[in-house]
Amino acid sequence: MITVENVNKVFRLPHQKKTTLRQRFVGIFQRQTYEMFFALQDINLHVERGEFVGIIGRNGSGKSTLLKLIANVLTPTSGQISVLGNVAPFLELGVGFQGELTVKDNIFLYGALLGMNRRQLADKYDWIVEFSGLERFVDAKLKNLSSGMQVRLGFSITVSVESPILLVDEVLAVGDIDFQRKCQDFFDSYRKNGRTILFVSHDLNAVERFCDRVVLLESGTMVSDGETAVVIAEYQKRSGPAKRNRKQYP
Repeated sequence: MITVENVNKVFRLPHQKKTTLRQRFVGIFQRQTYEMFFALQDINLHVERGEFVGIIGRNGSGKSTLLKLIANVLTPTSGQISVLGNVAPFLELGVGFQGELTVKDNIFLYGALLGMNRRQLADKYDWIVEFSGLERFVDAKLKNLSSGMQVRLGFSITVSVESPILLVDEVLAVGDIDFQRKCQDFFDSYRKNGRTILFVSHDLNAVERFCDRVVLLESGTMVSDGETAVVIAEYQKRSGPAKRNRKQYP
């Protein structure tokens, strides 16, 4: 379903940030210098239909960047990515939402951004509201909702898309306990239906529960790809005792 071949992603970071008019004027006569930041280096990944693959690593290791490349939010600097089927991405809280609009309006707006038409959204509207638990707030402006409530709304809309591939970035770290249980039940049903999921999370217990295999990224490179428990154990060893998850693996 997903093939990533020799992918690199490089960002240019300017050494000087020009914030004033004077700095911009003087900068015309100065040579701008940049630092090349390799967010991902020589990534090769193959995900089969129906696999539930976890992606773990420290902050800044390139996990979210990889998902954005697969979702076509970013383009690789070099290499190729092939995706067979539509993708439903849940990558960042609030992307595509409009705070001044109501919850109901945002359902139709965000759903449209994910490729659903108005009739499809009307058919799924009641399910989205019920799954998100926001029945009392459909006419409230989105900006008045907590970040956790907005996450619930965004995830509920995303998973309502009938897509064979789901990309999830840390959704279980934000919602409350009841919503996390809903997400876990949903992931179980997704696996039974043979859907394909890429799951980025720092919750190693969730990764161990759901994932068929795990990819470990470190400083933009893939250092391991294999059996879930084995890769988690390697990550814990690299992270050190102070950074380990409460559940340890042999």
